Amino acid sequence: MRSSNKSRSRNKSNGRRTNNPGNIINRVYDSAGPEGRVRGTPQQIIDKYRGLAHDANLADDRVGAESFHQHAEHYARLLLEAQREISARQSEHQERQQNRQNVQDGDSADMSDAVMPDTSDDAGLVETPEGKAKPVRKPRKPKPVDVEIVAQENG
Repeated sequence: MRSSNKSRSRNKSNGRRTNNPGNIINRVYDSAGPEGRVRGTPQQIIDKYRGLAHDANLADDRVGAESFHQHAEHYARLLLEAQREISARQSEHQERQQNRQNVQDGDSADMSDAVMPDTSDDAGLVETPEGKAKPVRKPRKPKPVDVEIVAQENG
């Protein structure tokens, strides 16, 4: 009989927590509000609670309307924070791309200097691969042969 291991994780992360909770703007939330459960993205939940607050105002329920406004404000703050994080990541990404482009532009400027030969001391001559000496290779040693194996194969 197999013993159960209750500490074993069933999720794919194998117990590792990630710092990236995913795209918060498109993530679906379950909100347990005063009128029951509201499910959707943060923007959908905000719209739903604002609509419920409007209905409560029409019914002269000030306390209910304030409660719905507070719930909507919570999700509005959540959405605003997510948008700030996204814009910060985008600006960091743009800065990294700009830095890479600047480095590449600097490298290409250095390369253009390297391509042009220096004519001051060797009269414009460029060394070609044919003019260079070829490296000398050491001869390979033959593999040792086991005499017993050769005698068994021949005999």
